[in-house]
This record gives sequence, C-alpha cells and structure tokens, in this order.
Amino acid sequence: MNYFGTDGIRDKAQVILDKRIGFYIGKGIKLIKKNQKPVFIARDTRQSGEEIVDDIKKGLFESGIDVYDLGIFPTPVLAFFSLKKKTHGIMVTASHNPYDDNGIKVFENGKKIDKKHESILEAIIDKENTVDKAENKGQMIEFKKPMDKYLKLYSGLLKNTNLKICLDLANGAAVETAEKVFSKITDDLIIIANKPNGVNINEDCGSTNLNKLQEKVIEEMCDLGIAFDGDADRLLVVDNQGEVIDGDFIIYLFASYLKAHKKLKNKFVALSKMCNIGIVQGLAEKGIDVIQTDVGDKFISKAIEDNNGVLGGENSGHIINKRLFITGDGVLNAAFLIKVLSYYKLPLSNLKEQVTYYPGKLVNLRDIDKNLVNHHKVKDLVNKHLRRLGDDGKILVRASGTESLIRISVSAPTEKQVDKIIKEIKNTIEDLEKDSE
Repeated sequence: MNYFGTDGIRDKAQVILDKRIGFYIGKGIKLIKKNQKPVFIARDTRQSGEEIVDDIKKGLFESGIDVYDLGIFPTPVLAFFSLKKKTHGIMVTASHNPYDDNGIKVFENGKKIDKKHESILEAIIDKENTVDKAENKGQMIEFKKPMDKYLKLYSGLLKNTNLKICLDLANGAAVETAEKVFSKITDDLIIIANKPNGVNINEDCGSTNLNKLQEKVIEEMCDLGIAFDGDADRLLVVDNQGEVIDGDFIIYLFASYLKAHKKLKNKFVALSKMCNIGIVQGLAEKGIDVIQTDVGDKFISKAIEDNNGVLGGENSGHIINKRLFITGDGVLNAAFLIKVLSYYKLPLSNLKEQVTYYPGKLVNLRDIDKNLVNHHKVKDLVNKHLRRLGDDGKILVRASGTESLIRISVSAPTEKQVDKIIKEIKNTIEDLEKDSE
C-alpha cells in the first residue's frame, strides 16, 4: 500500500494537503459505497484538520454524496454513527502524533475499511482510476444533537461515585466528550490539557506523556488520573500514587470483572505481542487464556472475531471491549473502568499488586531505514536472545506503521538483561544504517 498503513493514512499535514489526498478520498468513496446515505466526517483539534475536511467534502460533493459534518469529535464517536446509520465515516486525525502530522481513517458500518477498498481509494489518489462528476452535487445535512445520541452507549455507566478523578484530554478531540461524561460520574473532577489551540495537541500531555498528569494526581491527592490520546480512542491511567497503569493491566481488570460476571465469552482476551509476560501469567491464574497478535488494533479485532470473544487490546491503551462497543473508545472504556473499580472497592495501587510485571522497555529509533528490521543480522541477533530467554521473555523489533521509526521492545526477568539486549539490537541496527550510507 502506498498511502494506507496500519491505522489509515498518516503523514505530514502539508503533504496530505499538497497532494489533495482528502479530495481524492472524498471522490473515491463513491466507488466503495453501496447506498445513497450521507457520509459522516469528524476531526481532531489540529490546525490542518479543517482544511483537510474541506478537501474531503469537495470530493464527496463532486461525487454526489451528502455529508454530516460533526466537527471536532473523537474517532469512536464517528465510528458509532457510521455503525448506527449503516454508512461510511471519515475521520481526520493523526491520533497520538505531533500536531504537524495528520491523517485520514475511513470507516464503513463502524469498522475500518478493508485492504480491497483501501486499494480502490489509492488508485484514485494516484489517478490510476477516475470518478465521474455526479449530475447532482452532494450537500451538507444537519445532524442534530450528536452528543445526546452518543451518550446512549453509556447506559449503566453514569452512576455517581465519590472518587476524585483527574482527566488529561491531550488538547485533543476528547474535549468534546470526556468532561461531559465524567461530570455525570463524579462531582470531584479536575481537567488538564483541555484548551486546544491547533498546535498543542499531544504536546507534553495525553497518553504519550503522562508527567503532568502524574504530578497533578499527587498534588491534588486524586484517586486516579486518566489520559486520552489526540483522537480519544485510547486511554492510560495513573493510580493514586502517581504510578502508570498501562493498557495491559486495564484489560486484566476488565477480563477479571467480566469473568466474575460470566460475561467473558470463551474466557480469553486478545493481546498484542508487546504485552507483558506478567499479565499473561496473571490472567492464566484466573483461568483466562491469552491469544497474542501482531501489533495493531485491526489484528486484535480479528482475533476477537475469529475466536468469538469480547475483549482485547494493547498496552498503549487501545482497548476493544465488545460488551460496550465494537471498536476502541477511550472515554467509554474509562467510564467502564470506574464501574469496575466501584465493584472491587480497592484503589488501583492495591489491585496492581495482583500481577508481577516483568521488567520491560520500549526504545524508538527515529529517522532510520525501517527495512533494517528484516536484515538477517538483526533477525539472527533477536533469535539468539529469544532462544536464551525461552518462555521467560520476549523481544519485538518492528517498523512503525504510523511513524518513521523502528520500535525495539524487550521484556526479560531482570532490567540488566533488558538493557543488554536492547543495547545490542540498537547498536546493530545503527551500525547497519551507517554501513549503508
């Protein structure tokens, strides 16, 4: 694929604008659309988003397709309306990336389109195929009270608690939903990173940078803090002691709760290969199996569907809980987390003691040839360390599908082993990069 990666199209915003990718995506929707229903569009808070949305609408209008423009809203809200109305949805976002990036995700009936439809849209972008102008142009259609409609997903979750909660909205799309939801859950709510200006999305805040949330939770003596990413489809949590609770442990809690209530279908969860071994062992002790997949929510979703399950996700905080909705929704999962904590009646810091985490680290190598992950020297080194670790560790070296970097993830019984393995792999990749110059 030339444009679509693991999570839609993502690039520098100016590249998307200069190539008029949004316009061609809008035009191309006609070739994959099976009905005459309007298409939903939403965006996050990046300054480039409005212009890209305008390009998409021009393409849709030229193809005779009507549009519901939701404005700024999280990706899962767009997915919800795409499913509810049985139509396509187009989200303009670069998720957790810096503000000068942007991207386009295309949904059909609440799910991201498949590779076949991505290929059709890419052919339009590359002008290998064309779409005739429609005789009757599409137009804007008002969509009334989207937030009220979306809140129907929260049935049974909006019960008031006495928890003091801090929310980090990443100066992103969660500003339109999270405070409205959590003001119905607690009267003791603190909000940070809730003043987007077009360039501060994910800047020193959100699920990719938890320092300010950790400080605020300690300073204000909160019971917990919750951080979302730029388009609010994922969450990470900080406990009352300021310690980070990752997506793996949140899934562990969800799985334990659902199993206790006989709602964990087929008693398994789907986790990525980057999950911590301690989580796998902790789930096994509760009689819950783990299916491990490649990194990416589409692989998690497939594993859940193929095995007739309901729960899965990644340590980054992208969690699919089909007891709530068919795709990841950071704010919805955060509300469910409060319900789970109310059931256990224990602080997160206490619940965390149920699992013994293996030491692990993730290192990103930026501005490097991503193809080096497939070099035989890198593969041989990884396999050598995997043989030594056996079942007591894991190593994952992969090219990012959304950014120009290589990720090295290592988990082992000791930090010394983790550091040694990462150093050797990192040095090998960097030496290969130098040799190729």
